[in-house]
Amino acid sequence: MRRSPDSVPPVSVVLVHGIRTSATMWRAQEDFLTARGNPAIAVDLPGHGTRRDEPFSLDEAMRTIDAAVRAADGPVLLVGHSMGGLLSTAYAGAVPAPPIAGFIGASCTALPRGAGLAAYRMLAGALNAMPDRGMWLSRQVLDATLPASTREDFGAGGYAVSAQDEALRSLAELDLVSAVPRIRVPTWFVNGQFDQLRTHETLYRRLAPEAEFIIVPRTTHLVTAMRPRVFNAVLQLALATLETTP
Repeated sequence: MRRSPDSVPPVSVVLVHGIRTSATMWRAQEDFLTARGNPAIAVDLPGHGTRRDEPFSLDEAMRTIDAAVRAADGPVLLVGHSMGGLLSTAYAGAVPAPPIAGFIGASCTALPRGAGLAAYRMLAGALNAMPDRGMWLSRQVLDATLPASTREDFGAGGYAVSAQDEALRSLAELDLVSAVPRIRVPTWFVNGQFDQLRTHETLYRRLAPEAEFIIVPRTTHLVTAMRPRVFNAVLQLALATLETTP
């Protein structure tokens, strides 16, 4: 996208990955944003990707998001998936309000607490207890659900199996019920039709009546990689909205 020298800077996009994966999960989105002319920063959270040797902590995860947002040029669209979406929701609704112009939360309309979180941690523990820490099963799921164009992206940065339980435990500390109503920028929540983290979508709709909720048919939790062209269309919608907002 060409812009005149005296035009406003393009919207920068900060991308925050989900649990176990890394910044590489966003490759399809980075390609789209590069072609569109929008700078993209895909972070690795502590304990993940290039930072797998670090322990996961909630404070460091939030610092990572904040540092990426503040390092970006121009207005910022914050985009998070799954755990990254939960963290980014808490960040977007922080006090004082962070310097973002818009927010997309993908596969994250859930409250990570109680029996649901306990069951998720138990499942993750069972996978980690397998001889290969569940890698064979994970590959089978990805092969069965993701198109060839994005299938390798989730694991390209390695899997953060060691950080998983601490990351899940830390999510219970997030006060999303308070954070969501405080988000004052244009917001889109994106879920796959069969996404297991749609558990509190009705509550989110009440907490964020001005937000747009987009449900992608025939899609599971991995909406960014399972339907990359659809998710890129959501990015296009958000960017076009921010570019035309006075």
